[in-house]
Amino acid sequence: MDIVLLFPGQGSQKPGMGKDLAAAHPAARAVFEAADRALGAPLSQLCFEGPEAELTATQNAQPALLAHGAAVWAVVRDWLRPRVRAAAGHSLGEFTAHYAAGTFGLEESLRLVRRRGELMAESGVKMPGAMAAVMGLDEAAVEAACAEASAATGGIVVPANYNTPEQLVISGDEGAVARAMEIAKAKGAKRAIKLNVSGAFHSPLMASAGAGLQAALDAAHARTPEFPVFANVSTGPVTTSADAVRLLREQLTSPVKWTEEVRRLTAAVPGALFVELGPGSVLANLVKRIVPGTETAACGTAADLDALRQRLAA
Repeated sequence: MDIVLLFPGQGSQKPGMGKDLAAAHPAARAVFEAADRALGAPLSQLCFEGPEAELTATQNAQPALLAHGAAVWAVVRDWLRPRVRAAAGHSLGEFTAHYAAGTFGLEESLRLVRRRGELMAESGVKMPGAMAAVMGLDEAAVEAACAEASAATGGIVVPANYNTPEQLVISGDEGAVARAMEIAKAKGAKRAIKLNVSGAFHSPLMASAGAGLQAALDAAHARTPEFPVFANVSTGPVTTSADAVRLLREQLTSPVKWTEEVRRLTAAVPGALFVELGPGSVLANLVKRIVPGTETAACGTAADLDALRQRLAA
C-alpha cells in the first residue's frame, strides 16, 4: 500500500507528547536528546511533562511538534520509507514534512522552526491581531465576509486556513476579524469562534517576520527532497530545494490551502493510506472530511506504531 505522510501544525501539541515513544524506542529517544542539544534547552522535558502554557507558546510549540514528528519518523522510517510516495504538513507541519524528506537536517530543522516561532511571536507583538474559526459556511461566503469586513473597518482580515470546504480560519486585525465573524454569522455560518493565538498567522500582519525567516531558511542549506512534499501555498508537489525555500517563506503570510492540497494529494496517489505522524489525529480527520473514503491512520504513540505495523503486514 502506498503511503502519504502527514505532519500536524501548531495546536496539536499537548503535554505528554512523545514520552511513551521515547521510553519504548531508542531511536525516538535519540531525536529528543538531539533536540535538547540543538536548542540548548530541555525541549524533551517540556514535551513529556509540560507545563501546558509553556508548551503552547509559539516558539516552543513549533520545535516540540517537529521533534515529535521526527521521533516517530525515526522509528518507522526503515520499514515505511519504501512505501512513501509524498508528504504534506499543515503550516508548521510542512517544515516537518521537509525534514522527513531530507530537505533539511534534524538540528537545522529544529533551529529553523524555533526561529520561525520566535519571529511569529515578535510579529504578534508588533502588529497585534486575531484569528477565528468559521464553520458551516463555504469558501466563497467566508472570502466575501472578509472582504466586506475589511472594507467596513479599514482593517485587514483574510482567510488563513482552508481546513475543509466548510471549516475555515480567518486572520487579521482584531476589529476586522470581529466584524467578519458577525458578517459570517449573518450569512449563515453555524459557528464563529475566536482562537487563542498570539498573532494573526498566515496574514499580511506577519510580514515583519519575513526577512528573519528568509535568513533562517538560507542558513539551513536546503537539499533536494527525497520525495515530493506538497505545499500549503501552491497545493502542488515541491521537488526542488529552491521551491521548498520559496514556498516555506511565502507560507508565512499566505493561507494554508489544505482542502485543495488534500484533493491534489489523493488524486496524485490514489488509494494511499494517509498516516499522520504526531500527537492526535487532527489532519487524518480533516482528510476524511475532504475526501470521504480515504484511508487514514494516526501514528504518535508506541501503541499507534504497533497498530500501523500490524495493519501494513495484514
